[in-house]
Amino acid sequence: MSGHDHSPAHGHGGHHVHVVSLKMYFTVIALLFALTFLTVWTASMDLGAYNTIVALLIAITKATLVVLIFMHVLWSKKIVWIMVGSSVVWFAILVAFTMQDYLSRNLG
Repeated sequence: MSGHDHSPAHGHGGHHVHVVSLKMYFTVIALLFALTFLTVWTASMDLGAYNTIVALLIAITKATLVVLIFMHVLWSKKIVWIMVGSSVVWFAILVAFTMQDYLSRNLG
């Protein structure tokens, strides 16, 4: 045995493992809980047409935190950012076509 550890955790083989502090995880989870509370609180308000918009903005913020921190995309290579970005664009296309179909229907 040569005494060298070639496991991916030590950065050999071109793979780097990013370690996130517990403080960061606890801060993000506290923020997620706060945003969940904000979602419940705003759901009890009558914001008219803005109810859905506010709920979606909070949900997008929570999803972004999960993807960036818990899925480690924040510290990933550019190819991961490209894949995440293309997924978001594809989802936006699907929503746009769905809304176009829904809004063009005669509901009367």
